Amino acid sequence: MILINLLPHRELARKRGRQRFNASVLASIAGGALVAGAVYLWYQGAISDQQERNALLQTEIKKLDNEIKEIASLQDEIAALKARQQAVEDLQADRNLPVHLLNEAVRQLPDGIYLKSIRQENRNVLLGGVAQSNERVSALLRNLSNRSDWVTKPELIEIVASRLALSPREQRRVYDFVVRVQLQRASDAQAASAPGPAAKPAKPAKP
Repeated sequence: MILINLLPHRELARKRGRQRFNASVLASIAGGALVAGAVYLWYQGAISDQQERNALLQTEIKKLDNEIKEIASLQDEIAALKARQQAVEDLQADRNLPVHLLNEAVRQLPDGIYLKSIRQENRNVLLGGVAQSNERVSALLRNLSNRSDWVTKPELIEIVASRLALSPREQRRVYDFVVRVQLQRASDAQAASAPGPAAKPAKPAKP
């Protein structure tokens, strides 16, 4: 018996092909959607974790900023306390500066000079006196510059020639002068008067 297929087989083949194509397209879309959803969820989780880490870092940074401010305020308080302590120590040490000034005035005055006035303003002192000659004043300046631990920076402010009446008939030519010096604090004077490091003995020469 011979069987003859009278159905449109080409149309059925095309229909089955379109169905398979549509199924593959739908499967691809579904797979892509699943992959995109998984990637989106992964990125969202990563972003959330990073935001949590950022928030933790911001909290720790604020804590560190507060600690730094506290440390800075403590350092300022320590500096203020040290400054007060230094001021008290300077005041205690400077109580004897007038005594040292008078002692230096007696020690450093060369012959032929006598003082008429001593005026102190803070650490600056004006010495007013009378000298027999300009050379005597120069000697005083050298003594105050090189031989005194308590007096520094001697400076001649004024020198004027005048006459000194020794008797009704005798007068002598003298020089009125004003010298400005600066008193050193006790700590500076002690540092200046302290001996330097001892020199090392020389090595014996080799034979």
